[in-house]
Amino acid sequence: MDIATLVGIILGLVSIIGGIFLAASAANAGMGGFISPSSFAIVFGGMIASVSVAFPLSDVLKLGSAIGAVFKGGEVKLGAVVDDAIETAEVGRKGVAELEKSVESINNPFFRDGVQMVVDGYSLDELTEILETRIEYREIREKTQAGLFKSMGTMAPAWGMIGTLIGLVIMLSGFGGEGGADALGPGMSAALITTFYGTVFANLFFLPMSEKLNTRMSFTSTLQAMLVEAARLIHQKKHPLIVREKLNSFIPPKEWKKEE
Repeated sequence: MDIATLVGIILGLVSIIGGIFLAASAANAGMGGFISPSSFAIVFGGMIASVSVAFPLSDVLKLGSAIGAVFKGGEVKLGAVVDDAIETAEVGRKGVAELEKSVESINNPFFRDGVQMVVDGYSLDELTEILETRIEYREIREKTQAGLFKSMGTMAPAWGMIGTLIGLVIMLSGFGGEGGADALGPGMSAALITTFYGTVFANLFFLPMSEKLNTRMSFTSTLQAMLVEAARLIHQKKHPLIVREKLNSFIPPKEWKKEE
């Protein structure tokens, strides 16, 4: 679980609800005006309809798994991965038989596949091409998920405005009837609540989720590029010291692994 994402959403909701409560209390008003199932239906339903038009149905149906990916935690420390690569490089210099025994103990599946290719006798070019192709198409899949959230964040306020226009039309159509002036305040409130919902959906949920996935994608690409280089160095039977120095290039200087 990504604690930062959960804390951010909870903090945002608490801030919004707390602000509504304080403002309503100061005005001697109730908070019930912010609860509108019809407004929620317009914004959320319209937003899902829009992304269904913009994206293939298969991607829309994976929305739940995409949200799960946002909350997925357990970020890998690059320095720890360098340590694992150095240990594997030490084993690899002893021969393919010893390297094969250590494959199952490698935790990262991407790196494990790379080392297995070394054991199976893939050429250096074949190993590099296969692993880099995996990186390329993983990025394509993750960009689609991030794009889905970004589109939802863009469309939610637009549907909020549509709901506002609907509310205004209904409000103005009642001006000629009895009590029309008395309906102005409640009618305006109902008209604006859809914009409120759309803005909250966009700025607390979907746009930040898109940025989170883009950040994760960049980190994973850096990690996997480092592991491709590690597999290449193991294939070439490079000394662990060389492996360490080359892999240090991928991580921040304060995390560099030093000779012990």
